[in-house]
Amino acid sequence: MNRHHRFASLLDIYNMFLFEVSVGILANTILLLFRVHTSFVEHRPKPNDLTIGHLALIHIVMLLAVGFISTDMFGFKDVWDDITCKSVIFLQRLMRGLSICTTCLLSVLQAITLSPRNSCLTKFKHKSAHHNQYCFLFFLGFNMFSSGHFLVSTVATPNVTSQRLMFITQSCSLQPINHILKNISLTLMTFRDVSFIALMALSSGYMVILLCRHTRQTRHLHSTRVSPKASPELRASQTILLLMSFFMVMYLLDYVITSTSGELWNSDPVHHCVQMLVSNGYATLSPLVLIRNEKIITRRLTPI
Repeated sequence: MNRHHRFASLLDIYNMFLFEVSVGILANTILLLFRVHTSFVEHRPKPNDLTIGHLALIHIVMLLAVGFISTDMFGFKDVWDDITCKSVIFLQRLMRGLSICTTCLLSVLQAITLSPRNSCLTKFKHKSAHHNQYCFLFFLGFNMFSSGHFLVSTVATPNVTSQRLMFITQSCSLQPINHILKNISLTLMTFRDVSFIALMALSSGYMVILLCRHTRQTRHLHSTRVSPKASPELRASQTILLLMSFFMVMYLLDYVITSTSGELWNSDPVHHCVQMLVSNGYATLSPLVLIRNEKIITRRLTPI
């Protein structure tokens, strides 16, 4: 009876996993294609098109890797070898790091776009678009280095039980690595999360201040019976702030679940699956938030 209940629970979680990944990949693909069409076909690029398109591409690759991991986590695929384990786990961790960095960049760029003319950020308005590609290359190099230990610690361990191995999927586990390498990787990842999230919070707070100032000006215009219309920059800023809120909530939930569960050494895979559902929620929700701001997409997706 317990075995049947366990199988039913795993099947329910797998269906939720499949739904989350499918919706996320579909939404990110729609967002990416729209940004590409706007920039290269209609030649009407927006300031953040490149960054949003890059973020959508990162989330597509990340969710594909997560979907691939889930098939082995629930035992629906053949046993993986060592190279497959290292490649898939490293790719998923790399994309997660790039997602954090690119989300932060999107918040900073929007804060620069929204800044008034007398702000010290004005000089970066025209330079920021040209420096995006250098930021992307830096993010890629930094995250490849900080996530490189997964190429060393991830091993194929089908049907192996050991207190020294940390469960990831049915075929893959994490083995203990050199103490120095572990500390370097942990320091880099902690520095990345803390610094980029702090920068994200600062830029979001700056946008909140600017939006509050705009609200006061709008009330004044209403009192003079002038009907103001929110600019595209303001609507985009509100969307970015909503996106940052989703990111913070999902990141905190992921942190709480991970920290309170302790080390997942040979633990129940159900708990690990729930943690992955939460950690990948942002990749699914973010394109829906961004699509909501695109009236052209919503009009085409909404049936007449």
